[in-house]
Formats: sequence, structure tokens, C-alpha cells
Amino acid sequence: MELKQLQYFVIVVQQSSFSEAAKKLHLSQPSLSKAIKNLEVEVGFQLLERTTKRVQLTESGNVVYERAMKILHEIDILQQEIKEVKCTGSGSVQIGVIESVKNWLPSILHAYRQEFPSMHVKLIEVLDRGDVERALRQYTVHVCLTNQFIEASDIATIPLYQEQLAVVMHPEHRLASQESITLADLEDEALIVTSVGLQTRQDIFAAFAEEGVQMNIGYEVERFETIVELIRKNIGISIIPQEYFAHEPDSTIVIKTTNSKTLTRTVYLTYFKKRYMPPAIEKLVSSMQMQHDSYVKWIEGGELDE
Repeated sequence: MELKQLQYFVIVVQQSSFSEAAKKLHLSQPSLSKAIKNLEVEVGFQLLERTTKRVQLTESGNVVYERAMKILHEIDILQQEIKEVKCTGSGSVQIGVIESVKNWLPSILHAYRQEFPSMHVKLIEVLDRGDVERALRQYTVHVCLTNQFIEASDIATIPLYQEQLAVVMHPEHRLASQESITLADLEDEALIVTSVGLQTRQDIFAAFAEEGVQMNIGYEVERFETIVELIRKNIGISIIPQEYFAHEPDSTIVIKTTNSKTLTRTVYLTYFKKRYMPPAIEKLVSSMQMQHDSYVKWIEGGELDE
């Protein structure tokens, strides 16, 4: 059995047609039909039901198809890894990110660029837990900076730093001049929260539940950027990571911390353990783990306009 036979077989199944598959593979239809027939002879049973209108899998053929897909996927990964092995000081690295790392990551990338000037860096926003796992396992990203704790044997999850969740509001809001804020103060407020499946939403819900405070959800959105724009228009208030704002003064919003001990979250560095990391990417991962200590000190020593 040859890999080429499996590739032909998979394409025929996906196209549901020998003629369409032959076009895609740049083969003559008789050559393709012969290759599939030889595969069926080799496995010892019929793989495809052929009709005048379409081609579909037999029950036994479905088993071979599922296994062939896995084998071909592993071959794709192997080919990608072979290319990466050759790349030590040049090539590309894909990093999955959440919005709030925008103030943490630049200093690391700046230093990395000094050491690997030809390395191409691509940042890909990955928010949901399932998306993080898929991005790592499917090799969409080399590493992912996430606030999701991934509990999986094949994925490494390393805590980097803690983020304080802060209350953000318009300067004219009734709580803007209040010296301290509790979650109870927010009970009747129209809250702007992130969508279902995002960790920030879960952290906020958990904090309110722990203190026995009812939530009034007024709006649900995907991104912090949208949340901040709604707040600037005085449409509700929200709770988002304080580090999203860093130390940039902004007179259009007011940022307040609360006395809640549960309104925090951890940012993690995650990567797929089975994936080969070329030296240039290993260096970046190492830099991320070392750099977080100095960033935490910087955050602790800074001040935010309230």
C-alpha cells in the first residue's frame, strides 16, 4: 500500500466523483480508477459504491478512510517539521494571543527581533478554550498566550503572570467619583460582558456568584476593544483585565479596582508537547518565561488613572 493510493482514495471520497477527483489530481480518470481498484484488491474488500451520479463509501471503506485521513495528517505534520528543523535563525513563528497581552508582548518581540532579525512573527487571536487546543494540536500556532488553563496530557500549561480584573466606566457614571467599589455596587448596573465560552466571562460570573451578587447583563460582545468603545459612549460598564490599559492615560474612561479577591485571572503560556521546536522558537519560549518576572514588577510599581 502506497501513500499515493491513500491520497487518491481520500480525494475521491471528498469529491464524491472520480471525474472531479481526477481533475483535482491532474490525472486521467482511467488511471485514477485503476489506482483505487488496485487499493481495493490489496485491502481485500470494496471501498466505494459507484453509481452513475456519485461515489460513496462502503461501511468497510469508511474505516479505511478515517485511518487514511489520520495517516495523511501525520505526513503533513512530518513534512512541516522537516522544514522547521532546517530553520534555526530564519523562518516563521505563529503565536496565539488574547487581547490583554498587547502590553506584555512587545518588549519580548523587540528583544527577539534583535537576535533573530529574519524571523517572521505572526500573531493570531485565539480566545476560546477549544480554539486554543485546536490551534496547538493542528499546528496553527507554535505557542499560545491564553487565560485558559488547559488540562491535557499533551499540552504544557505554564503560568506567566496574574491579571487584575478592573471595573471600567464612563467619567460621568455615578460610581466614577466613588473612592472604593464593591461588586454589590454593580448589582443594578447594565454590565457589558464577553461572549459565552470566553474565560473572562467565567471569571466574572464566578466572582459575583461567590459574593452572592446578582448580575444585570445588558450587552454581550466578543472583544475588549468593542467594550471600551461602548463605555466611551456611556453605554453600560464592564469588568476587563487592568493590564489591557497598561499605563496609557485615557480621559474618556475611568478604571476602578474592587475589593474582590476573586476578580483576577492568570495568563498562561501553552504549547503542544509533541511538537518539535526549532532552536529559534525555543529561544522565544524561553524569553517569555524569563521576561514575565520583570513585567510583573513593572505592573506592581505603576499607577493607573482613576
